[in-house]
Amino acid sequence: MKRIGWVSVIAVFLALSAFAYGMLTARSRPAADSTPPSSTRAVGGHQTQGATPGEAPSTQAYREANDRMHREMAIAYTGDADIDFLRGMVAHHEGAVAMAKIAVEHGEAANVQSLAREIIAAQEAEIIRMRILLARHEDVPLPGVRP
Repeated sequence: MKRIGWVSVIAVFLALSAFAYGMLTARSRPAADSTPPSSTRAVGGHQTQGATPGEAPSTQAYREANDRMHREMAIAYTGDADIDFLRGMVAHHEGAVAMAKIAVEHGEAANVQSLAREIIAAQEAEIIRMRILLARHEDVPLPGVRP
């Protein structure tokens, strides 16, 4: 039987903990007016969208989360498909978590909030796993490249 490394055991524990926390928590979220103001500058060719007068707080929050996710996904590519994938997907999953939290905070449908909580737990666990994989891969030199 293959020996399981301690990092893998910790990753599984953290993933399960994040999932359990997400499933069991019912804590309140911050008020809608506590979100930071929207940015209106262009980043990496993606034009951010500022708040529109009379816009719902949830829409403002979604715009900000979307803009943040796109800024974070504009990574500096390395040529290593594994590292580039992990870096981009961490940012993508963090965006999904932020949007799911907005659905929990502002939404009214219990089944949508339940799905959003499941997404938060699952994506947070995957973020942990991807960060661990990223740390492992960033320490490995590219094949054929001497340090």
